[in-house]
Amino acid sequence: MDIRKYTKRLTIMMWCVLAAIFPLAMTKADEFSVITRQAAGQTVYFNAWGGSPAINAYIQWVGERVKVEYGITLVHVKLTETAGAVTRILAEKASGKLSGGSVDLIWINGENFATMKTHGLLRSDDWVSGLPSFAYTDPKKLPGIVSDFGTPTDGLESPWGRAQLVFGYDTAYVTTPPNSAEMLAKWIKNNPGQFSYPKPPDFTGTSFLKQILLEVSPEPTVFSLPADQADIDQALMPLWQWLDQVHPHLWQQGKRFPANYTALVQLLGDKEIAIAMAFNPTEFSNGISQGILPETVRSYIHADGTLANVHFVAIPFNANAPEAAQVVADFLLSPEAQIKKADSAIWGDPTVLDLSKLSASDQADFMALPRGLATLSESDLGQTLAEPHPSWVGVIEREWARRYTGQ
Repeated sequence: MDIRKYTKRLTIMMWCVLAAIFPLAMTKADEFSVITRQAAGQTVYFNAWGGSPAINAYIQWVGERVKVEYGITLVHVKLTETAGAVTRILAEKASGKLSGGSVDLIWINGENFATMKTHGLLRSDDWVSGLPSFAYTDPKKLPGIVSDFGTPTDGLESPWGRAQLVFGYDTAYVTTPPNSAEMLAKWIKNNPGQFSYPKPPDFTGTSFLKQILLEVSPEPTVFSLPADQADIDQALMPLWQWLDQVHPHLWQQGKRFPANYTALVQLLGDKEIAIAMAFNPTEFSNGISQGILPETVRSYIHADGTLANVHFVAIPFNANAPEAAQVVADFLLSPEAQIKKADSAIWGDPTVLDLSKLSASDQADFMALPRGLATLSESDLGQTLAEPHPSWVGVIEREWARRYTGQ
């Protein structure tokens, strides 16, 4: 073989490979620049839960920033239940509305994501990996970024924040908080009228039911599988037995329930109850700083851990402004937006970013954030429970409503 011809062919092949690789690497950045230019002047209808003044104020700030930076108008469509927006998108698909949809960006996770993915209601390409800010995440360290309640995200939704179920109690009335389902049941019976939980299908209310279910079930691993693979009546019976014994001793004798966690926290602030819950580790510090809660309130989790997950934003298949929705999603994931969101004086939602991937300045800004009077340390929050398969949510909610509201 002529070594010179062989070397020449090898060199040509190497250049072909390099030419194939680097343009693709450049293309993602170039494509997002094009998307950013296309997004200017567009309006994004962001469907997101609107029950928290702090969260609403944060989203308003996001709208101000994307307007200045990108010329995008952000409209917060305030939801009481995310499922309502999902149903609307499903109805649009059924009616043949394949473009110009009413939802451009939606705040989802868990069952709602699984529903949208199953019914083809999401933008089908992997648009998330092309977001510049996604490079600041590390799915190996935080697997929940790419697995939503056990459902692979497949680049169909962009991570926005982390959450964990925490309990808040007023130390003026509770000396030692009950840190297990068994201890909580005893405490409720000994302190009638001092405990409640949000009414399902409120997210926090359903999460509380899942928390108790995982603790009292003799075989909690069954809930990692789809509900149709289990004996549902047998699997859920320990939860109903627990609720049956405590309901008569709840606030309002278990005949009424707060609409959501903000209403529940307000009851704590009004001293109508002594223990509340939220799916935000800084919620009770926020309540103190806002004057909703007394400074005697502190937070805790159960000894064996509490439910924890990641929440996301997604773009429906028929979004009217998909380009601007991508730009907003990228901004939500940016260090600037994540630092502000993690501030307990603003929202206090934990970041999904890997701090080691940030600049020294951004790392310092994160480290300088105040933790809050009632916020647990990262080590105290270290014990977590994995979310059940999303198919259990509807089953639990329907059966709860049948048993306790007669619906």
